[in-house]
Amino acid sequence: MRSEQEMMDMLIKFARNDNRIRLVTLEGSRTNKNIPKDPFQDYDISYFVTDMDSFKENDQWLDIFGKRLIMQKPEDMELFPPELGNWFSYLMLFEDGNKLDLTLIPINEVDDYFSKSDGLVEVLLDKDSLVKNDVIPSDRKYWINKPTAREFDDCCNEFWWVSTYVVKGLARKEILFAIDHLNEIARPNLLRMMSWEIGLEKGFSFSVGKNYKFINQYLPKEDWDTLLTTYSESDYPSVWRALLTCYELFRKYSKFVAERFGYKYPDYDQDITKYTQNIYKSLNG
Repeated sequence: MRSEQEMMDMLIKFARNDNRIRLVTLEGSRTNKNIPKDPFQDYDISYFVTDMDSFKENDQWLDIFGKRLIMQKPEDMELFPPELGNWFSYLMLFEDGNKLDLTLIPINEVDDYFSKSDGLVEVLLDKDSLVKNDVIPSDRKYWINKPTAREFDDCCNEFWWVSTYVVKGLARKEILFAIDHLNEIARPNLLRMMSWEIGLEKGFSFSVGKNYKFINQYLPKEDWDTLLTTYSESDYPSVWRALLTCYELFRKYSKFVAERFGYKYPDYDQDITKYTQNIYKSLNG
């Protein structure tokens, strides 16, 4: 695998030698000093260019970056509509294992780019001194936020409301429907509530990572192990167990957060739990 230095030198050298490229930035985890480096981190690079069409005419110019195992061009797909407006991206996995997410951006959209940035940006090359202010990468936008009373109530409401869809899916023997609602909506709100408790204990001045990937570093081992059991969803009994375990964890963490912030804990917890138990018993005797 090419080293980080080799990859960065190559990407900057290419840009420096191409007059169409006027500005180069690096985004994402490689700019974040709080993220441990590993060989699986993407190179999220943006080239700000004067002539988009000349790059998009063919893909041969990309060969200089290495032999590709696979490439995706999200803005050139029909099944998944593009979302980047005038920007155009190339997502490439090379045979040496390096992964490059390269985005072309019209040069007249520099200001728009920085106004929409999540803060994790580093300027690598600026031929025309387009960036007037110092750019210091920061993950502040991803820090755990102290919830308002309304946000706390919304999280509780969403968790318990969506849980009824999981119950409905299980009762109807529609396991994929049930799993989808548990995985995509219910459990993420459990993780959100857990992160608020972590913020209360450790301070609201750091991030637990994308998809809560570092949350295990802050949870008690017992709760972490219990949370992991909720990802066992191979049959109806295991999904029922996962749901009921999520209930227990959500109740524990949300009551703690409510007490510490002085927020009202919703009484529908008891009602939805009873509703769930009644349906479970009617199906399982």
